Amino acid sequence: MPTTSTHRTLLRRPLRTALAAAAALALAGTALPAKAQDFIGILTGGTSGVYYPMGVAISNIYGETIEGSRPSVQSTKASVENLNLLQQGRGELAFTLGDSLALAWQGDAEAGFPRKLDKLRGLAAIYPNFVQIVASEESGITSLEDLKGKRLSVGAPKSGTELNARKILAAAGMSYDDLAKVEYLPFAESVELIKNRQLDATLQSAGLGVASIRDLATSVPITVVPVSAEVVAAAGSPFVEQTIPAGTYDGQDEDVPTAAVLNYLVTHDGVSDDLAYAMTKSIFENLDKLVAAHAAAKAITLEGAADGMPLPLHPGAERYLKEAGVID
Repeated sequence: MPTTSTHRTLLRRPLRTALAAAAALALAGTALPAKAQDFIGILTGGTSGVYYPMGVAISNIYGETIEGSRPSVQSTKASVENLNLLQQGRGELAFTLGDSLALAWQGDAEAGFPRKLDKLRGLAAIYPNFVQIVASEESGITSLEDLKGKRLSVGAPKSGTELNARKILAAAGMSYDDLAKVEYLPFAESVELIKNRQLDATLQSAGLGVASIRDLATSVPITVVPVSAEVVAAAGSPFVEQTIPAGTYDGQDEDVPTAAVLNYLVTHDGVSDDLAYAMTKSIFENLDKLVAAHAAAKAITLEGAADGMPLPLHPGAERYLKEAGVID
């Protein structure tokens, strides 16, 4: 499991050296061959989250840059489902939260992994997910303590978001038993219930500016609930302190402290070395297109691509990152 200090370095992401950038430029500009049968199933998350639009952008990039490939995008319940599907060979690329990935590699049954998912291989570290707890203003919730006796949606069952919810509540000395009602719903459905006054709050682990919370904030007055440094410390690695900047959502006039955990792109050992190389190369040579799909991609850098990886890199991804000067 990656260390807290590693993640702090990652989230700041200074350029490691000019060499990596120069190497990336030297590698750019060539079409990447792929076999005609190279299907690339991209496993994402709910359509109102960040994984899905970024997955669509990656699909478009692959279609343009990996000759003969056939990319497709699948909406899923995100991290846990994605990793189990990869283990079964039912997809070639998946988005996942770092804590879910570490638990999958360990084989944590309680987290949704009945055995070690030994076929998984890392492609790249990408951007951090922010734990975003948002309540309707009329609920009166302004702190984690205020969630007691309230109605909260924690994401799809055993999703990466739901695992984050359990961890953050436990770090605050709470559990689902302290809540009046727990809903296990995707982001968009959670927001609709808050609009209809059937829920008080939603916990969503996603990149900043996630569409579902933007939608909620434009519909009803909201409160973004802080997660204190003490709670983040109690949650432990891979959680780190981060801030949701003022103005991220309508009505959010101040910075709000919270926890963050890194996202990764993952594949499996049945994907050929050449295809994994091409998949990795195409992403880092087209980061501008990912940023155009969602602002969360601004945090993705080539220099941080191997940071904190909790399982082995795919040999194809490793080859690209070595050529780019990112790893030795």
